[in-house]
This record gives sequence, C-alpha cells and structure tokens, in this order.
Amino acid sequence: MLETSARLLRLLSLLQTPRDWTGPELADRLDVSTRTVRNDVERLRGLGYPVNATRGNVGGYRLGAGAAMPPLLLDDEEAVAIALGLRTAASGSITGIEESSLRALAKLEQVLPSRLRRRVNTLQSYTVTTRYDSGPKADAAVLTALTAACRDHERLRFDYADHTGATSVRSVEPYRLVNRGSRWYLVAYDLDRADWRTFRVDRLTPRIPTGPGFTPRDLPSDDLAGHVGQGVATATWQHRARITVHAPAAVVAERITPWIGGVEVLDEETCVLVTGAQNVETIAVYIGMLGLDFTVTEPPELVAQLRKLADRYGRSTPDGAPGPMSPGGDGG
Repeated sequence: MLETSARLLRLLSLLQTPRDWTGPELADRLDVSTRTVRNDVERLRGLGYPVNATRGNVGGYRLGAGAAMPPLLLDDEEAVAIALGLRTAASGSITGIEESSLRALAKLEQVLPSRLRRRVNTLQSYTVTTRYDSGPKADAAVLTALTAACRDHERLRFDYADHTGATSVRSVEPYRLVNRGSRWYLVAYDLDRADWRTFRVDRLTPRIPTGPGFTPRDLPSDDLAGHVGQGVATATWQHRARITVHAPAAVVAERITPWIGGVEVLDEETCVLVTGAQNVETIAVYIGMLGLDFTVTEPPELVAQLRKLADRYGRSTPDGAPGPMSPGGDGG
C-alpha cells in the first residue's frame, strides 16, 4: 500500500483525467478500501482541490473548477509539450501573452527534471521557427472573448474593417477560430447577409456584452481550415476561371490545395476546376502543373496567355532536337 502522501498524489493524478471515477475504481487503482478513498478525497478538498461527487449507480468523483488554480500533475510528455508551447507563445502571433508565457515557462523549467529539460532544450535548439513579426497579431483578450462566444453559442456584434479600410458593424453567430500562419480568422454565420463569412480577428473589435444565445447550425465544411484557406485566397482573386479538366474530380482534388480552387464533378472522367489569381499568368502556371489534359474557353485573357505559352514552349524545342530517349539523348 502506498504511503498517504504518495497515495494522495496518485489519486490527484487520476482525478485530473477528464472522466468520472467511481469509488471502487479508485480503490482498485490505489489498492485501498473505498473508505480510504473517501477519506483521501476529503484530504484533497482540505488542500483546496474541488473534488465533486455524485451519488447513484452512475455516480463518481471528478475534479472540478475552483476559485484558485491548484497545482497540476503532468506526465513527461505533457510537461515537454507545455514547455514547447510556452516558448512558441512567447514569440507567436498573439499579442499580450508574451510576458505571461515567459513567466510560466520559467516556473515550469525550474522544476523540470534534468532529463526533460534536456529534451526541451534539444528540440528548441534544432528546430527553426518562422517568425511573423511583420504581420498582424491578434489580441489575446479579443481571442478569449471570441472563444467564449463560440463556446456559449452567443450572438456577437463587432466593428469590422475590410481590406479597403471601410468599417461596418456586423452581427453574427460565432462558431470557430482558425489559425493560418500569422493570422487568426473567425468563422461565423452573418445574420444580416444570411450566409457564412470569414473575418480576420485583427480587423474586428467586439462589442461587449454579447447578445442572446442561438441554436448551432451545421458547419459549412468538415474541413474548416481548408474552407478558410479557400475563402481567403478567393477574396483576393482579380481573375477567375472555370477550366474543364479531362480527369476524375478525385484525381484533380489530390493535386491542388484548397486556396488554389475548388473542383466540380461533370462526369466520371471529367470535372471543372474553379480557380483564380491576381493575374492570368499565375493561373496558367497552376493548370500547367496539374500534369493533366484540360480545355480553356474563358476568360479571353487566359486563353491568349496559354496560346502565348504554347508558342514559347514550341520554340524552345526546335525541330530536329533530340528527345530524352532518342539515340542522341541521355537515355540512348
């Protein structure tokens, strides 16, 4: 049987797992009686740990939220993950938490065993992080307010500045926050426009308090990261094109990323790639990299660009030049 202090730590570790534990389950894990479990639970409560208990056949013990932050027990992998996360947060894309992240990291590294401290330092020393100092940063307080509104299903009003600088007041049902590079985006249902919208967090200012609750809708996509990526990309397109690709939609979808465009099925062997860019030269490069046959009929600027490229490529391989597998080529 474990000594009392060691047993309390073991009990605390079990209760920090997000589940309910019955008295017999805890007694079996600790190799003690259920009466000892009840006494140990009272000891933890006396130390300030809010251990909740429910009665009945499905009742049990669970560690709840208290008025103060109690000490946490972490296994090796959890401690390493938190240390690395704090180091990243200290120089990340969220403003207002750099100093608190460094303070928390100092406290954690002070008590890390030498074997774990060496693992953290090794990972940090041999990992290169891309900095986003020149990009916009989201305010931690704003992210917290948005997250709470998403969690509680509460309507939200905020002032929003679009890419031109024009401002408006938006009323939305907030659902998810998506991080993409140095930027954060709010995926929400815009009540005034009756449609899903994506908002850059660094461009919005929430109006607090939040509004009434709402019944959640089905999300616009199972892949919200891809949904946001495509929406961000298409918002900056100056030229758009619908390109018939002579290949199954699944094949094309595997060769593009969401921010390049979307794929529409025509039949089992043909699909339409809906894409765009700031110029037709970029679109021509995209579709050339697919490695698939395609047909383009519009826009006229793209058709002209592809013809120009075809002439250029044709001139780059003059008649009589040896091919790679001909007697005069590398493969002969």
